[in-house]
Amino acid sequence: MEERKPRENSGRNFNRNPNGRRNPRRGQKRRNRRPVQKEFETRVVSINRVTKVVKGGRKMRFAALVVIGDKKGRVGFGTGKANEVPDAIRKAEENAKRNVINVPIQHGTIPHEVNGSYGSGQVFVRPAAEGTGIIAGGPVRAVVELAGYTDILSKCIGSRTPINCVRATVEGLKQLKTAEQVAALRDKTVEEIYG
Repeated sequence: MEERKPRENSGRNFNRNPNGRRNPRRGQKRRNRRPVQKEFETRVVSINRVTKVVKGGRKMRFAALVVIGDKKGRVGFGTGKANEVPDAIRKAEENAKRNVINVPIQHGTIPHEVNGSYGSGQVFVRPAAEGTGIIAGGPVRAVVELAGYTDILSKCIGSRTPINCVRATVEGLKQLKTAEQVAALRDKTVEEIYG
């Protein structure tokens, strides 16, 4: 039998890249990566387990309702359904990014009171004095906080289903107009609008 020669090392260090820096070992992540700034903040409002009855039995899935916003006047909501919760949330986020609206903010509150409705759900939203905070229930709170409001009063009337509350709130926020927008519509100055 032949005798094996010991393997000759060419003197090259395989753990270093051509620049002389150490390569991260396999399976290890680089630590010096900058954290990626997310465009929107996400909040999961509700997760429902839904069932479809088929011939072979029951088919369970999850439906997620997600609200996204940048706290600077942009907000949106979306729904997603999947066999697993994380997939449903991801789908809902993607859906929400397609439904983003811009809302006016004046001194941390809304310009005027508004009544949004969707189906049998109604949401009454009213401007509040500085320092009041957000007085709103769960689904409405998620929408107004992520829109960027700091002081607001609201009340859900009728349906309390989270999806209906969120849709009614967004419908209400869509109706908001600033004094400048109203003045432009009526061909008047802002001073004339305020009287």
